[in-house]
Amino acid sequence: MSDVTEAIHYRLWPADPGAHRFRVLCTLAAPATEGQVVSLPDWIPGSYMIRDFARHVLWLRAHDAGSGQPVGVELLDKSAWRLAPAAGPVAIEYEVYAWDLSVRGAHLDDSHGFFNGTSVFLRVHGQEHAACTVELCPPDTISGRGLDWRLATTLPGLALDARGFGLYRAQGYEALIDHPVEMGDFQSVDFMAAGVSHRLVVTGRIDADLARVAADLAPVCAAQVAMFGGRAPFSRYLFLVMAVGEGYGGLEHRDSTALICRRDDLPAPGQGAPSPGYLEFLGLCSHEYFHAWNVKRIRPAAFAGLPLRSEAYSRLLWAFEGITSYYDDLMLLRAGRVDVPGYLHLLEKTLGRALCGRGHALQTLEDASFHTWTRYYKQDENAPNAITSYYTRGALVALLLDWRLRVAGSSLDVLMRLLWSRHGEPDKPVSEGREIEGLAAELAGESLDAFFNAALRGIGELPLAQGLASVGLRLLWPETGAGMGVSVSSGALGEAVLRYVYDEGPAARAGLSAGDALIAVNGVRVDARGWEARLKRCRPGDALHLHVFRRDELREYQVTLVAQQAEQPVLEIDEQAPAECHARRRAWLAGA
Repeated sequence: MSDVTEAIHYRLWPADPGAHRFRVLCTLAAPATEGQVVSLPDWIPGSYMIRDFARHVLWLRAHDAGSGQPVGVELLDKSAWRLAPAAGPVAIEYEVYAWDLSVRGAHLDDSHGFFNGTSVFLRVHGQEHAACTVELCPPDTISGRGLDWRLATTLPGLALDARGFGLYRAQGYEALIDHPVEMGDFQSVDFMAAGVSHRLVVTGRIDADLARVAADLAPVCAAQVAMFGGRAPFSRYLFLVMAVGEGYGGLEHRDSTALICRRDDLPAPGQGAPSPGYLEFLGLCSHEYFHAWNVKRIRPAAFAGLPLRSEAYSRLLWAFEGITSYYDDLMLLRAGRVDVPGYLHLLEKTLGRALCGRGHALQTLEDASFHTWTRYYKQDENAPNAITSYYTRGALVALLLDWRLRVAGSSLDVLMRLLWSRHGEPDKPVSEGREIEGLAAELAGESLDAFFNAALRGIGELPLAQGLASVGLRLLWPETGAGMGVSVSSGALGEAVLRYVYDEGPAARAGLSAGDALIAVNGVRVDARGWEARLKRCRPGDALHLHVFRRDELREYQVTLVAQQAEQPVLEIDEQAPAECHARRRAWLAGA
């Protein structure tokens, strides 16, 4: 392969796919004379939880790159090492265990390899801004079979073979770790959007119409580029998708995104109307694509730069994740992938997720953002009673803000373009103050302090009725029968397990707890399926005598059922609303 021309050179290859091991050789032309410190990040941008990626390093050793003589290595802490002083070039070799089938880490077996740079590339302290080269190599054989793997990434290539393997370059460590890599026998399709080349790569056993996916994604991408002024901030874009039996998630990068989805959510050849799962997948793609502007380029100051060695606290995730969550489904409508009733149904789902539970009565949106490291990403059985989602509740605040600005003759679209012109294109991170709030007030022509104090720093209900009325809509909560304020899941043996017990509900008042296994109702044995059937036969006011197991202890409870609302509300057009409200709704949905 090509000669090493940069101060830092990485060589990575799937050394043992069967044992899920990547091997990396990192060569430093000029290590620090006092002893070079290297480390792996403790978290990955876009996923706000300490993940300790260094725990997957199986071994690490160093040697003089010229003589081959060993160089001593000292472990400094859980994710950092110090090399003994060395005068000349030094090489660090190590192996990384890769068995995390997610968008955040690294995964390797005999079918494919995937990794984020945060999982495999050492940070060279003091040389973070130095350009580096990366040689990405294929495995030779797996189980005696020859491999026909290809490689997909948005790292800038220098000398590549026809399959994409070869020499790449990054302008510094922050750029290096912002380009996930997929290698394997994947399927792919290319498409153009807003004059820019896009590629969809799908790994996994699928029978899917990828041409249809590309045809659906192209107008979504074009609609987002158009909203931000008509010129994409990248020269190409890559969707990396892992299709699995069960899974859902995405992680944003500047020029690409890593996604995981259910293979059955991808459209089958000849499939007619889009399934709910396929629309959810398109919404996920739209969400991560929108992040190319909102979080990757319009970015909070708290997340700017390195070193990813400890938590970075921000109170602005309501804007960076909430606004993105608001636009993801809206862009499906503006791109013509769903009609107005279809979009309103998607909005109903967002409303249902945001308004369930009692977390919003305890935790403000700003606090939800600040505590994401220990609460949102570490949810337990009490999460619906204690946590506010800056995704869904943040999306509702964005929705209300959009409507508020439209009443004043502006819109959230205009605010996002203003953020782009002042903070995205000039790469000026958004401060932790109330900068976004000030820009919104500037567009509204009046103070919005009362709105933001209630929405971001207050608890309780949002002014949804007023906001809906401004666009000629009403919100209805149908009753679906009797309930006792629980969410029930099926246990390993099919038993009815209380997943969540909602505060102030009949079950909570009776003393039931999450994790209790319901085994009998009024003296009759019941499982998860039988519980749902039994509940449908009940009416509000009925009293139930329940037998449950809590751990290995049998307990009895008396619960009186109450009227239960549907899991999600219904939005309907108010035909009696003033004409300007209907005009405002049409402009909002069309992005006018």
